[in-house]
Amino acid sequence: MQQSVSGRYAKISAIYLGAAGTGWMAAQVHVPLPWMIGALVFSTGISLGGVQIKAPAMTRPAGQIVVAGSVGLAFTPAALESLGAMFVPMVIAALLTIAAGFLVAWVLMRLSDVDAMTATLASVPMGPVESAHLAQRYGVNPGPVVFAQTLRIMALVLLIPPAILLIDGSVADPSETLRNMHWTPTGAALLIALAVLGAFAFKMLRVSNPFFLGPLAASAVAAALGLPVTATPYVVLAGAQVLLGVWLGAVINRELFRRAGRFVPAALLSTLLMIALCLALAIALSVVTGTSWPAMVLATAPGSVTEMALTAKVLQESVALVTAYHITRIFIIIPSAPLLTRITARLTHWTPPKRD
Repeated sequence: MQQSVSGRYAKISAIYLGAAGTGWMAAQVHVPLPWMIGALVFSTGISLGGVQIKAPAMTRPAGQIVVAGSVGLAFTPAALESLGAMFVPMVIAALLTIAAGFLVAWVLMRLSDVDAMTATLASVPMGPVESAHLAQRYGVNPGPVVFAQTLRIMALVLLIPPAILLIDGSVADPSETLRNMHWTPTGAALLIALAVLGAFAFKMLRVSNPFFLGPLAASAVAAALGLPVTATPYVVLAGAQVLLGVWLGAVINRELFRRAGRFVPAALLSTLLMIALCLALAIALSVVTGTSWPAMVLATAPGSVTEMALTAKVLQESVALVTAYHITRIFIIIPSAPLLTRITARLTHWTPPKRD
C-alpha cells in the first residue's frame, strides 16, 4: 500500500515537473501565458498518449485563488468608476452570448445527432462543473457535455491570447508585465489570506465558481479600499498557471475520444463557430462603445475568465473591464442555467433517456 501511495506521488510529481519544464520552454520563445499553455499542451499530450492523470482535487481551486487574487488588484477606485457606463453593454453581451450558445447547440445537433439537452448543455458557456451537474439532473451522459465545455476553454486559451499578441505586435515579451509587477512579502501574504477567506466564504454561501469569484471579490474590495495588498511573486503566479494547465489537459483522454465517436469533430467545429460569433460581437461592441478591440475580444470570449483576465494584464488592456464582462455573464448564465434547460426541454419536447 505504501509503495502504491509513493508511486502515485512520484507519478504526479513527474507530471508537474514535465508541465513546468514545458512551460519554461514556452516562456523562452515568448508564448503568451507560457506556463499555462505549456502545461496544458504537455498534460494533454501525455493524457492522449495513454498516461492517466489524476490531478489532486485542490489544484484547480488553488490556481484559481492565486490568479483571481492578482486580477482583483485591477479594481481600483478609478477603474470601478469607469465601469458604471458599461453595465448595459455587459448585460447585452451576456444575453447575446446565450443566444449564440443556442444557435451553436442547434448546429451541434445537426452535426452529431445528439439530443437537444446534451447539445444545449455542451454549447451554452456555463462551465464544465455546472453543465455536468445539470446533465446528471436531466439524465443525460455528462461525458460529451464536459468534453465540449472543456474543449471550448482549451481552444480559447490556445487561440485567443497568441492571436491577439500576434496581431497587436507591440508586446515583445508577454511575460514581462507579470514578472515586473510590484510586490512585497507582507502585501502578497495579505492578498493570499484575503483571497483564501473570500474563496471559502463564497463556498459557504454556495456561490457558483467560488474559488475564482470569492478571491476576486476580496482582492477587489481590498484594492478599492486602498489596503496594503500587492501582487504575489511571479514564481507563485507561474505555479498557479501550471496547476490550471495540467487540470485542463487531464480532462482529455483516449477513452473519451473512443466513446464520443463523431461528436468530437462536431464539438470542435461548434466550438470554433462559438468563438467566431463572439469575435463578431466583440468587434461590434468595440465600434459602439469605443473600447479597444483587444479588450473587447477578451471581454466577450465565451468562458475562461481566468485566462482572459491574465491576458488583459499582459496587454495592460482594461483588466477590470474584461473581468467585469465575464462576471456579468457568469451571474446571468449560472443562476439561469436550470431555467434555460427547462425551456430547452419544453420547446423540443425532450424526454430523459430510459435507464437500464
